[in-house]
Amino acid sequence: MSDALLDVQGLTVMSGRGSVVEDVGFKVAQGQVLGLVGESGSGKTVTCRAVIGLLPTGSLAITKGSVRLEGQELVGLDPLAMGKVRGRRIGMIFQNPSSHLDPVMRIGDQIGLAVRHHIGLSRREARAHGIELLRQVGIPDPAARIDNYPHELSGGMRQRAMIATALACDPQLVIADEPTTALDVTIQAQILRLLLDLRDKRGLAILLITHDLGVVAQTCDRIAVMYAGRIAEQGDKRRVLTSPHHPYTAALIRCQPASGGGQGVLPTILGQPPLVGAMPPGCRFHPRCSRMQPRCREVVPPLEAKGDGSEAACLYPIEAPVLEFGR
Repeated sequence: MSDALLDVQGLTVMSGRGSVVEDVGFKVAQGQVLGLVGESGSGKTVTCRAVIGLLPTGSLAITKGSVRLEGQELVGLDPLAMGKVRGRRIGMIFQNPSSHLDPVMRIGDQIGLAVRHHIGLSRREARAHGIELLRQVGIPDPAARIDNYPHELSGGMRQRAMIATALACDPQLVIADEPTTALDVTIQAQILRLLLDLRDKRGLAILLITHDLGVVAQTCDRIAVMYAGRIAEQGDKRRVLTSPHHPYTAALIRCQPASGGGQGVLPTILGQPPLVGAMPPGCRFHPRCSRMQPRCREVVPPLEAKGDGSEAACLYPIEAPVLEFGR
């Protein structure tokens, strides 16, 4: 993907206990939705916070790798320069709007801060812009709601207000960290549809962090599957979901509830993901893998291209289509 808007290569993030993210690479093109998938603790959120320069100071740090936005290297930018990228060119939708919207500031003022700082709009222009953004994200009576505090909005409306804040400066890329986790199924579907509509209208690139393969199937063009801080597999959504090469990807898909009901016990992946500082040697998935061979304990599998355009990091990959997603 030579025309990538976002190009992440060899990204490694270390803590005092060891690597949290190791040698991670992926690309996102303009207008594309990439789903970053994996269990809790796989490194998805840390990866995206590293991209946007929001790692907690003193506890996590990028030690290797490159993050390029339209060719501009973001790793190593000073805080002032990174501040011009964050919010202006990259927007962030956090998992829990209640913890990221200021409870004592009106919604309109929170949107206005970004556009007045980055674009230089006047207070009156920022208010008009905020009303239009709230209208675009589907909040009813936006001229009145713009003066509400976050606690006066429902959960779904708070999430829409956060999306409006992320879009305030017309960014090229939006990072959405589990944007529908705390919402009921109906509101979840509305938020996902809203993100896709905004993508279509604005040409946004979206990096979507999720553990839900159902969400991925509905929204994403490409998938990158993470396990224990590394990319296990990535490729076109349909190919990955129906013909996975990595045993971890196949196991995740088998754990997905069937759309047609079904009987019996829901499949699970035996064991637990490894902890930072206690990563197994060789392939990090080998203690839980049904295809494990002695070499898997010793050799770190490289991420290699497959004939169908996917990439998988497995010494003994699955070569034949084995699954039909959602069945």
